[in-house]
Amino acid sequence: MRIGVVSDTHNNLKNCAKIVELFNEASVERVVHTGDITQAKTVEVLAGLNAPLFGVFGNNDQERRSLIEMMNKFGFSFVDPPFCLNWASRRICVVHDPLEFSMVDESSFDLLLHGHTHRYTHVINDRQLLFNPGECAGLMPGLNAVGLVDLETLEAEVIKF
Repeated sequence: MRIGVVSDTHNNLKNCAKIVELFNEASVERVVHTGDITQAKTVEVLAGLNAPLFGVFGNNDQERRSLIEMMNKFGFSFVDPPFCLNWASRRICVVHDPLEFSMVDESSFDLLLHGHTHRYTHVINDRQLLFNPGECAGLMPGLNAVGLVDLETLEAEVIKF
């Protein structure tokens, strides 16, 4: 199973439309958002995904009521971090701020996903992957990124746009 990973979209609707296009072209089976959507109108753009969307709320997701209403409308699953998932025989932990990993036993997960820093992170330790694709809400073309993770191999790649 291949999943898409995106973080910190910060209501950049133009970039969100591109993110939807990239994930749909990549035929990901699920998409994980690691927080900071910020506004409900972003959720409407993400509704164009051909895959279900899962994620966590970030520190800039202040409009919680409208976000939850829109997520419910489209059947998206978002929670406060940590979000622990079991997909394709992999244990996955999703947080926004990497400091939130302190709330779980990190060693019990195969894949650790986070956002918040707007910085690319790709660390492999003892058959475990820690991953953040980095910035995706910036205004500079070519410096924005989303990630793809193959859950079978735990290989991750970044798509810049």
